Amino acid sequence: MKLELARVVQGCRLGVLTGLGRAGQHSLEVPGCLLYTRCGSVPHLTQDTLHTLSNLPSVTQLTLSTLAEHQEVLEEFNEGVRKFAGLHDTVLYCSLHDPATLSPTGHITNKTVSVWGSGGRIELSVDKFMALQKAVQPDLYQSMADGETWPSNTSRKRVRKSVDRTLAHLDECLLLHHKTQELKGVEVLGVVEGGDVMEERVRSARETAKRPVGGFCLDGLQSAAMGQNLRTQLITAVIKELPEDKPRLLQGVGRPDQVLSCVEAGVDLFESFFPYQVTERGCALTFTFNITTDPETSGTGVQAAPTVLKLDEDKPEVNIVENDGPDHLPEDQSSMTPFEINLKDKRFRDDFGPLVEGCGCYCCKNHQRAYLHHLLVTNELLAGVLLMLHNTAHYCAFFSALRGAIASNRLEHLKERVLKGSGMVLVREGAGLTDGQ
Repeated sequence: MKLELARVVQGCRLGVLTGLGRAGQHSLEVPGCLLYTRCGSVPHLTQDTLHTLSNLPSVTQLTLSTLAEHQEVLEEFNEGVRKFAGLHDTVLYCSLHDPATLSPTGHITNKTVSVWGSGGRIELSVDKFMALQKAVQPDLYQSMADGETWPSNTSRKRVRKSVDRTLAHLDECLLLHHKTQELKGVEVLGVVEGGDVMEERVRSARETAKRPVGGFCLDGLQSAAMGQNLRTQLITAVIKELPEDKPRLLQGVGRPDQVLSCVEAGVDLFESFFPYQVTERGCALTFTFNITTDPETSGTGVQAAPTVLKLDEDKPEVNIVENDGPDHLPEDQSSMTPFEINLKDKRFRDDFGPLVEGCGCYCCKNHQRAYLHHLLVTNELLAGVLLMLHNTAHYCAFFSALRGAIASNRLEHLKERVLKGSGMVLVREGAGLTDGQ
């Protein structure tokens, strides 16, 4: 696995991650996202339904929190999750936790971490963790880590312990990894912890970079954990300690405005759980990211940047303040964001336009907002299928537009479209935090 950078603009890294998969036949453009799944499947969608979409990420994310309770079955099957779940040709990345769900805290020891499946808590030692990786047979996976430092009241002592534990887990995982024949050719991503303590973040990044890892996971920076200004400062400090030729994956961040800020800080990859959260709210992504000036070329398919059919005049304006402090926390993750519309609202009962004009997904080509409203208020399962199709297509198209904006030096134009098109105002004035805050 190798990251080949084409250019760096305003801190944004544009390139291609090559050599993915055990045979090295896959690649992934960065900045980019992974394909979010639960138990190996995109929620609400079958594999055939999913692949009616083009421009899907070439890397699929699996989570141990949804697979750990099936360890015995996978070991007996002995052919890995790819064949077990009937997945198409894709690269499999295995993470520890489900990014769409915050796990309960207080269940970490010096020797174990816990994941939460449908049957409750599952405690994992390094040996059990590595046995799971052997059964799952991913192409790359996140090392075991102590990531319970995201709450704002976490002490410095606890943060320091999390970094020490994570480094110790990484060393043990690497030792067992190299002894396991079934994991030959599989890449390990080292996890950078450190909570909101700058000194520990830098130490974690510096020490992890010394290990033979294929890339880095930046953990504990979830949207529910801190404001964007502090997150950006921590990421910027961490990036300085990491090699430029290895990818940086940020966990737990998915909102488009936060993605843009983190890409400018040097992040390469993101998890795509945000479309799933939007779908579960009965909402559709409709934010604007079209920066083309020719109306004949805009919105001609999924890969093009769709445009919102019409403005929602009654959507409240939201201020996004870049100089928020550590005490400023974002909204509840179950709340609506300015990037979506709530199709359960009565105003969509007689709206016969598509979710987004120009979107090439099956939903927008064949159905209207009024029909989605009907499906939702009558609790029809088809609503989740159609919304997930659209939201996945829209989110992937956003990343395609982001790469195009970086390549054409139009990133500021894209940011303006995304924020203002969603009824948001970007406030830049004010003094930011210092490293010591």
